[in-house]
Amino acid sequence: MNVIIVGIGFMGTGLAQRLIHQGFAVTAVDQNQASLDALGTDFPGRRVCGVGFDRTVLERAGIERTDAVVSCMGSDEANIVVAHVARSTFRVPRVIARLHDLSKADTYRRLNIQTISPNAWGIARTAELLTYHHLDNVYEVGSGDVVLVRADVPALLDGTTVRELTALGEVQIVSVSRDNETFIPTQGTVLSDGDIVYAAVATSAARKFKQMFGIAA
Repeated sequence: MNVIIVGIGFMGTGLAQRLIHQGFAVTAVDQNQASLDALGTDFPGRRVCGVGFDRTVLERAGIERTDAVVSCMGSDEANIVVAHVARSTFRVPRVIARLHDLSKADTYRRLNIQTISPNAWGIARTAELLTYHHLDNVYEVGSGDVVLVRADVPALLDGTTVRELTALGEVQIVSVSRDNETFIPTQGTVLSDGDIVYAAVATSAARKFKQMFGIAA
């Protein structure tokens, strides 16, 4: 997976190192050459020096063939420009932007851009978002007879209640992530296209769960 990280400060550096360790192809972009040099001589990724929201710089970084762009500069305004260009102009599949001012969260949501907070949790959360593909086993419970599963809510389940996706003794929705917030649902909670659900699933019911979410078994 190819990832462009724009802004190589504390967070950008930590994320670049973590993704390289996980086997990603990383391109680091920053207008300060010293920040790029600080990645170290053993950094195997590409380095591009230039203003992160400059289209020419992004093209030099390979944005036309990247799988994801993460903008984590110090300015919300700069991050939203990078994210918007990546999403609307270059059609990058995954775009994540660092958010400092929470009052701007609605702006990002309207542009369908995922946001992260500027701390160590943000590094881990970004790596999680980039490595997540529709359905993942998160954790095996006990002997492995029960698995905590993370799954996208597809369009076909938009408007479905948690009750409709509950199978006693087999499938239990334990939490829902929506608009960068996670909550424990009730049986009457209505799911929306784009939500991420976490479910406790009996191993014997894995096929049933995939069928519920329209995922090929």
